[in-house]
Amino acid sequence: MVLTLFLVIILFLTVMQAAIPYLLKKTIVFGVTIPEGHTDDRTLATYKKTYSATIFLIGIAGLLAYLIWGLGNQLQENQIVFTGLILQFGILLISMGLYLYFHIKTMKRKREHKWGETLKRVRVADLTSRSNDEMLPNLMFALPMVITLGLIGYSATQYGAMPEMIPTHWGPNGQPDAFTKKNPFSIIASLLILLIIQGMMLAINASTKKSGVKLNAARRSTSRFQQLSFRKYTSWLLFLTSISMTVLFGFLQLTTIHGDLGGPILMMVMPLGFLFIILLATAVYAFKVGQGGSRVQLEMDEEPIDGVTDYDDDDYWKAGVFYVNKNDPSIFVEKRFGVGWTLNFGNPIGYFIILGPLIIILAISFLL
Repeated sequence: MVLTLFLVIILFLTVMQAAIPYLLKKTIVFGVTIPEGHTDDRTLATYKKTYSATIFLIGIAGLLAYLIWGLGNQLQENQIVFTGLILQFGILLISMGLYLYFHIKTMKRKREHKWGETLKRVRVADLTSRSNDEMLPNLMFALPMVITLGLIGYSATQYGAMPEMIPTHWGPNGQPDAFTKKNPFSIIASLLILLIIQGMMLAINASTKKSGVKLNAARRSTSRFQQLSFRKYTSWLLFLTSISMTVLFGFLQLTTIHGDLGGPILMMVMPLGFLFIILLATAVYAFKVGQGGSRVQLEMDEEPIDGVTDYDDDDYWKAGVFYVNKNDPSIFVEKRFGVGWTLNFGNPIGYFIILGPLIIILAISFLL
Protein backbone atom coordinates (compact mmCIF):
# COMPACT_ATOMS: atom_id res chain seq x y z
CA MET A 1 0.00 0.00 0.00
CA VAL A 2 2.77 2.45 0.95
CA LEU A 3 4.72 1.67 -2.21
CA THR A 4 1.63 2.16 -4.39
CA LEU A 5 0.85 5.45 -2.69
CA PHE A 6 4.32 6.84 -3.34
CA LEU A 7 4.32 5.57 -6.92
CA VAL A 8 1.13 7.53 -7.60
CA ILE A 9 2.54 10.69 -6.01
CA ILE A 10 5.86 10.43 -7.87
CA LEU A 11 4.08 9.86 -11.20
CA PHE A 12 1.81 12.85 -10.56
CA LEU A 13 4.81 15.02 -9.63
CA THR A 14 6.73 13.94 -12.74
CA VAL A 15 3.87 14.65 -15.13
CA MET A 16 3.07 18.02 -13.57
CA GLN A 17 6.68 19.20 -13.54
CA ALA A 18 7.23 18.09 -17.14
CA ALA A 19 4.05 19.83 -18.31
CA ILE A 20 4.64 23.21 -16.63
CA PRO A 21 6.17 25.03 -19.67
CA TYR A 22 3.00 24.24 -21.64
CA LEU A 23 0.60 25.33 -18.90
CA LEU A 24 1.81 28.93 -18.87
CA LYS A 25 0.99 32.00 -20.91
CA LYS A 26 2.85 32.17 -24.21
CA THR A 27 4.19 35.55 -23.16
CA ILE A 28 6.00 34.03 -20.16
CA VAL A 29 8.81 31.56 -20.85
CA PHE A 30 10.89 30.28 -17.92
CA GLY A 31 9.97 33.34 -15.89
CA VAL A 32 10.85 35.83 -18.64
CA THR A 33 8.43 38.22 -20.37
CA ILE A 34 8.32 37.53 -24.12
CA PRO A 35 6.70 40.20 -26.33
CA GLU A 36 3.99 39.32 -28.83
CA GLY A 37 5.57 38.33 -32.14
CA HIS A 38 8.35 36.35 -30.50
CA THR A 39 6.32 33.82 -28.53
CA ASP A 40 6.67 31.24 -31.34
CA ASP A 41 10.45 31.51 -31.46
CA ARG A 42 11.86 28.08 -32.39
CA THR A 43 14.73 28.27 -29.91
CA LEU A 44 12.32 28.93 -27.05
CA ALA A 45 10.22 25.99 -28.23
CA THR A 46 13.37 23.82 -28.12
CA TYR A 47 14.06 24.98 -24.55
CA LYS A 48 10.57 23.92 -23.50
CA LYS A 49 10.79 20.53 -25.19
CA THR A 50 14.22 19.82 -23.71
CA TYR A 51 13.06 20.74 -20.20
CA SER A 52 9.89 18.64 -20.40
CA ALA A 53 11.53 15.60 -21.99
CA THR A 54 14.40 15.62 -19.50
CA ILE A 55 12.14 15.85 -16.44
CA PHE A 56 9.78 13.21 -17.79
CA LEU A 57 12.52 10.70 -18.64
CA ILE A 58 14.33 11.20 -15.32
CA GLY A 59 11.06 10.92 -13.40
CA ILE A 60 9.96 7.73 -15.19
CA ALA A 61 13.43 6.18 -14.81
CA GLY A 62 13.38 6.96 -11.08
CA LEU A 63 9.84 5.62 -10.80
CA LEU A 64 10.75 2.30 -12.44
CA ALA A 65 13.89 1.94 -10.32
CA TYR A 66 11.85 2.64 -7.19
CA LEU A 67 9.23 0.08 -8.23
CA ILE A 68 11.79 -2.64 -8.96
CA TRP A 69 13.64 -1.91 -5.72
CA GLY A 70 10.43 -1.94 -3.70
CA LEU A 71 9.13 -5.20 -5.15
CA GLY A 72 12.46 -7.02 -5.18
CA ASN A 73 13.33 -6.57 -1.53
CA GLN A 74 11.76 -7.24 1.84
CA LEU A 75 11.61 -3.67 3.07
CA GLN A 76 10.26 -1.96 6.13
CA GLU A 77 7.69 0.77 5.72
CA ASN A 78 10.05 3.52 6.88
CA GLN A 79 12.59 2.52 4.20
CA ILE A 80 9.97 2.81 1.46
CA VAL A 81 8.77 6.17 2.79
CA PHE A 82 12.27 7.62 3.18
CA THR A 83 13.37 6.55 -0.30
CA GLY A 84 10.12 7.80 -1.83
CA LEU A 85 10.59 11.22 -0.24
CA ILE A 86 14.21 11.39 -1.43
CA LEU A 87 13.08 10.60 -4.98
CA GLN A 88 10.42 13.31 -4.87
CA PHE A 89 12.88 15.92 -3.62
CA GLY A 90 15.36 14.77 -6.26
CA ILE A 91 12.87 15.37 -9.06
CA LEU A 92 12.05 18.80 -7.67
CA LEU A 93 15.73 19.76 -7.34
CA ILE A 94 16.50 18.64 -10.89
CA SER A 95 13.51 20.57 -12.23
CA MET A 96 14.63 23.69 -10.33
CA GLY A 97 18.14 23.36 -11.71
CA LEU A 98 16.88 22.96 -15.27
CA TYR A 99 14.48 25.85 -14.83
CA LEU A 100 17.30 28.19 -13.70
CA TYR A 101 19.48 27.04 -16.62
CA PHE A 102 16.80 27.79 -19.21
CA HIS A 103 15.78 30.98 -17.39
CA ILE A 104 19.29 32.34 -17.88
CA LYS A 105 19.40 31.22 -21.53
CA THR A 106 16.00 32.81 -22.23
CA MET A 107 17.05 36.11 -20.62
CA LYS A 108 20.24 36.09 -22.68
CA ARG A 109 18.36 35.42 -25.92
CA LYS A 110 15.88 38.21 -25.18
CA ARG A 111 18.70 40.71 -24.55
CA GLU A 112 20.78 39.67 -27.55
CA HIS A 113 17.86 40.02 -29.97
CA LYS A 114 16.49 43.14 -28.23
CA TRP A 115 12.96 41.80 -28.22
CA GLY A 116 10.32 44.40 -27.52
CA GLU A 117 12.60 47.44 -27.60
CA THR A 118 10.79 48.91 -30.61
CA LEU A 119 7.33 48.25 -29.14
CA LYS A 120 5.31 50.53 -26.92
CA ARG A 121 5.17 49.04 -23.44
CA VAL A 122 1.74 49.22 -21.84
CA ARG A 123 0.51 48.10 -18.42
CA VAL A 124 -3.20 47.25 -18.47
CA ALA A 125 -5.04 46.72 -15.18
CA ASP A 126 -8.80 46.36 -15.66
CA LEU A 127 -10.64 47.50 -12.53
CA THR A 128 -14.06 47.23 -14.19
CA SER A 129 -13.71 43.45 -14.57
CA ARG A 130 -14.07 43.01 -10.83
CA SER A 131 -17.80 43.49 -11.18
CA ASN A 132 -17.84 40.30 -13.27
CA ASP A 133 -15.46 38.42 -10.97
CA GLU A 134 -16.94 35.02 -10.05
CA MET A 135 -14.52 34.17 -7.26
CA LEU A 136 -16.32 32.61 -4.29
CA PRO A 137 -17.38 35.03 -1.55
CA ASN A 138 -15.29 34.95 1.62
CA LEU A 139 -18.33 33.80 3.58
CA MET A 140 -18.10 30.42 1.82
CA PHE A 141 -14.64 29.90 3.31
CA ALA A 142 -15.96 30.77 6.77
CA LEU A 143 -18.45 27.87 6.68
CA PRO A 144 -15.84 25.11 7.20
CA MET A 145 -14.49 27.13 10.12
CA VAL A 146 -17.93 27.07 11.75
CA ILE A 147 -17.99 23.28 11.39
CA THR A 148 -14.56 23.03 13.01
CA LEU A 149 -15.63 25.24 15.91
CA GLY A 150 -18.63 22.96 16.37
CA LEU A 151 -16.34 19.91 16.46
CA ILE A 152 -14.15 21.62 19.07
CA GLY A 153 -17.21 22.24 21.26
CA TYR A 154 -18.43 18.66 20.80
CA SER A 155 -15.00 17.28 21.67
CA ALA A 156 -14.99 19.26 24.90
CA THR A 157 -18.32 17.70 25.91
CA GLN A 158 -16.96 14.20 25.18
CA TYR A 159 -13.72 14.61 27.12
CA GLY A 160 -14.54 11.84 29.60
CA ALA A 161 -15.36 9.33 26.86
CA MET A 162 -12.13 9.88 24.90
CA PRO A 163 -9.18 7.43 25.28
CA GLU A 164 -6.25 8.20 27.56
CA MET A 165 -3.87 8.27 24.58
CA ILE A 166 -4.88 10.67 21.78
CA PRO A 167 -3.71 9.94 18.20
CA THR A 168 -1.48 12.66 16.71
CA HIS A 169 -0.46 10.95 13.46
CA TRP A 170 -1.97 8.39 11.10
CA GLY A 171 -0.04 6.08 8.78
CA PRO A 172 -0.75 5.35 5.08
CA ASN A 173 -3.11 2.55 6.13
CA GLY A 174 -5.26 5.05 8.04
CA GLN A 175 -4.35 3.67 11.45
CA PRO A 176 -2.88 5.92 14.18
CA ASP A 177 0.84 5.39 14.74
CA ALA A 178 1.72 8.20 17.15
CA PHE A 179 -0.02 9.23 20.38
CA THR A 180 0.08 11.77 23.20
CA LYS A 181 -1.50 11.83 26.65
CA LYS A 182 -5.05 13.13 26.96
CA ASN A 183 -5.50 16.66 28.22
CA PRO A 184 -7.85 19.56 27.32
CA PHE A 185 -5.34 20.82 24.77
CA SER A 186 -4.37 17.54 23.06
CA ILE A 187 -7.97 16.49 22.34
CA ILE A 188 -8.53 19.54 20.13
CA ALA A 189 -4.97 20.16 18.83
CA SER A 190 -5.65 18.69 15.37
CA LEU A 191 -8.83 20.76 15.09
CA LEU A 192 -6.94 23.91 16.04
CA ILE A 193 -4.45 23.19 13.25
CA LEU A 194 -7.37 22.66 10.85
CA LEU A 195 -8.95 25.95 11.97
CA ILE A 196 -5.70 27.83 11.32
CA ILE A 197 -5.37 26.29 7.83
CA GLN A 198 -8.98 27.23 7.06
CA GLY A 199 -8.32 30.79 8.24
CA MET A 200 -5.26 30.96 6.00
CA MET A 201 -7.32 29.83 3.00
CA LEU A 202 -9.93 32.45 3.80
CA ALA A 203 -7.21 35.12 3.92
CA ILE A 204 -5.71 33.90 0.62
CA ASN A 205 -9.09 34.05 -1.12
CA ALA A 206 -9.78 37.52 0.26
CA SER A 207 -6.35 38.76 -0.81
CA THR A 208 -6.50 37.35 -4.32
CA LYS A 209 -9.94 38.90 -4.81
CA LYS A 210 -8.32 42.30 -4.24
CA SER A 211 -5.48 41.65 -6.70
CA GLY A 212 -5.74 43.57 -9.93
CA VAL A 213 -6.85 41.88 -13.15
CA LYS A 214 -3.79 42.36 -15.34
CA LEU A 215 -4.54 42.06 -19.03
CA ASN A 216 -2.39 41.31 -22.05
CA ALA A 217 -1.87 44.67 -23.74
CA ALA A 218 -2.08 43.13 -27.22
CA ARG A 219 -5.01 40.76 -26.53
CA ARG A 220 -7.19 42.52 -23.99
CA SER A 221 -10.55 40.84 -24.60
CA THR A 222 -9.08 37.34 -24.65
CA SER A 223 -6.94 37.89 -21.57
CA ARG A 224 -9.88 39.44 -19.67
CA PHE A 225 -11.98 36.31 -20.18
CA GLN A 226 -9.05 34.02 -19.32
CA GLN A 227 -8.15 36.01 -16.22
CA LEU A 228 -11.67 35.87 -14.86
CA SER A 229 -11.84 32.12 -15.52
CA PHE A 230 -8.48 31.61 -13.80
CA ARG A 231 -9.56 33.53 -10.72
CA LYS A 232 -12.90 31.69 -10.51
CA TYR A 233 -11.47 28.18 -10.78
CA THR A 234 -8.58 28.96 -8.44
CA SER A 235 -11.11 30.03 -5.83
CA TRP A 236 -13.12 26.83 -6.32
CA LEU A 237 -10.00 24.66 -6.03
CA LEU A 238 -9.05 26.40 -2.81
CA PHE A 239 -12.58 25.89 -1.44
CA LEU A 240 -12.58 22.21 -2.45
CA THR A 241 -9.30 21.75 -0.58
CA SER A 242 -10.72 23.44 2.51
CA ILE A 243 -13.87 21.29 2.46
CA SER A 244 -11.92 18.07 1.85
CA MET A 245 -9.57 18.79 4.74
CA THR A 246 -12.55 19.55 6.99
CA VAL A 247 -14.15 16.19 6.15
CA LEU A 248 -10.91 14.29 6.70
CA PHE A 249 -9.91 15.98 9.97
CA GLY A 250 -13.49 15.84 11.22
CA PHE A 251 -13.71 12.11 10.49
CA LEU A 252 -10.44 11.41 12.30
CA GLN A 253 -11.60 13.45 15.30
CA LEU A 254 -14.91 11.59 15.48
CA THR A 255 -13.15 8.21 15.29
CA THR A 256 -11.02 9.30 18.24
CA ILE A 257 -14.16 10.11 20.23
CA HIS A 258 -16.16 7.10 19.02
CA GLY A 259 -13.68 4.30 18.44
CA ASP A 260 -16.22 2.05 16.73
CA LEU A 261 -17.25 4.66 14.17
CA GLY A 262 -14.89 3.69 11.39
CA GLY A 263 -13.70 0.20 10.53
CA PRO A 264 -10.23 -0.55 9.13
CA ILE A 265 -11.38 -0.23 5.52
CA LEU A 266 -13.03 3.16 6.04
CA MET A 267 -10.01 4.38 8.01
CA MET A 268 -7.82 3.53 5.01
CA VAL A 269 -10.22 4.82 2.34
CA MET A 270 -10.72 8.30 3.85
CA PRO A 271 -7.08 9.53 3.59
CA LEU A 272 -6.64 7.88 0.20
CA GLY A 273 -9.89 9.42 -1.00
CA PHE A 274 -8.72 12.83 0.15
CA LEU A 275 -5.41 12.41 -1.71
CA PHE A 276 -7.16 11.20 -4.87
CA ILE A 277 -9.61 14.13 -4.89
CA ILE A 278 -6.88 16.73 -4.41
CA LEU A 279 -4.53 15.25 -7.03
CA LEU A 280 -7.34 14.84 -9.57
CA ALA A 281 -8.72 18.34 -8.97
CA THR A 282 -5.25 19.86 -9.24
CA ALA A 283 -4.53 18.03 -12.51
CA VAL A 284 -7.87 19.04 -14.06
CA TYR A 285 -7.36 22.63 -12.93
CA ALA A 286 -3.81 22.81 -14.32
CA PHE A 287 -4.54 21.24 -17.71
CA LYS A 288 -7.98 22.79 -18.28
CA VAL A 289 -7.30 26.28 -16.95
CA GLY A 290 -3.52 26.78 -17.01
CA GLN A 291 -1.66 29.71 -15.53
CA GLY A 292 -3.68 32.90 -15.86
CA GLY A 293 -6.38 30.95 -17.74
CA SER A 294 -4.00 30.47 -20.67
CA ARG A 295 -5.57 27.11 -21.59
CA VAL A 296 -9.13 28.44 -21.54
CA GLN A 297 -10.11 28.66 -25.19
CA LEU A 298 -12.45 31.21 -26.72
CA GLU A 299 -14.72 30.50 -29.65
CA MET A 300 -12.90 33.09 -31.77
CA ASP A 301 -9.22 34.05 -31.58
CA GLU A 302 -8.50 37.72 -31.05
CA GLU A 303 -6.06 39.37 -33.41
CA PRO A 304 -3.24 41.02 -31.43
CA ILE A 305 -2.84 44.80 -31.47
CA ASP A 306 0.28 45.75 -33.41
CA GLY A 307 3.05 47.86 -31.92
CA VAL A 308 2.34 47.25 -28.23
CA THR A 309 3.52 44.77 -25.63
CA ASP A 310 3.07 44.20 -21.91
CA TYR A 311 5.04 46.31 -19.50
CA ASP A 312 8.25 44.40 -18.76
CA ASP A 313 8.45 43.84 -15.01
CA ASP A 314 11.21 41.21 -15.15
CA ASP A 315 13.28 43.34 -12.77
CA TYR A 316 10.76 42.67 -9.99
CA TRP A 317 11.03 38.90 -10.46
CA LYS A 318 14.14 37.46 -8.86
CA ALA A 319 15.19 34.44 -10.93
CA GLY A 320 11.69 34.61 -12.41
CA VAL A 321 10.29 33.03 -9.25
CA PHE A 322 10.24 35.53 -6.38
CA TYR A 323 8.22 38.72 -6.90
CA VAL A 324 9.48 41.69 -4.88
CA ASN A 325 7.69 44.99 -5.56
CA LYS A 326 7.03 47.38 -2.68
CA ASN A 327 5.05 49.65 -5.00
CA ASP A 328 2.54 46.94 -5.89
CA PRO A 329 -0.28 46.76 -3.27
CA SER A 330 -1.15 43.20 -4.33
CA ILE A 331 -0.40 40.62 -1.67
CA PHE A 332 -0.57 37.70 -4.10
CA VAL A 333 0.36 37.70 -7.80
CA GLU A 334 0.26 35.04 -10.50
CA LYS A 335 3.18 32.66 -10.61
CA ARG A 336 5.56 32.84 -13.53
CA PHE A 337 6.57 29.20 -13.41
CA GLY A 338 3.83 26.99 -12.09
CA VAL A 339 0.07 27.32 -11.82
CA GLY A 340 -1.53 29.44 -9.12
CA TRP A 341 -0.46 32.40 -7.01
CA THR A 342 2.68 33.42 -5.18
CA LEU A 343 3.54 36.04 -2.58
CA ASN A 344 4.55 39.57 -3.32
CA PHE A 345 7.59 39.49 -1.05
CA GLY A 346 7.64 43.28 -1.11
CA ASN A 347 4.34 43.42 0.79
CA PRO A 348 4.80 42.49 4.48
CA ILE A 349 1.13 41.54 4.91
CA GLY A 350 1.77 38.38 2.91
CA TYR A 351 4.27 37.16 5.50
CA PHE A 352 1.60 37.34 8.20
CA ILE A 353 -0.90 35.42 6.04
CA ILE A 354 1.49 32.57 5.24
CA LEU A 355 4.28 32.51 7.84
CA GLY A 356 2.10 33.46 10.83
CA PRO A 357 -0.18 30.40 10.59
CA LEU A 358 2.77 28.10 9.89
CA ILE A 359 4.56 29.27 13.04
CA ILE A 360 1.41 28.69 15.11
CA ILE A 361 0.96 25.20 13.62
CA LEU A 362 4.58 24.32 14.44
CA ALA A 363 4.06 25.64 17.99
CA ILE A 364 0.96 23.46 18.44
CA SER A 365 2.82 20.39 17.11
CA PHE A 366 5.73 21.11 19.47
CA LEU A 367 3.44 21.34 22.50
CA LEU A 368 1.85 17.92 21.87
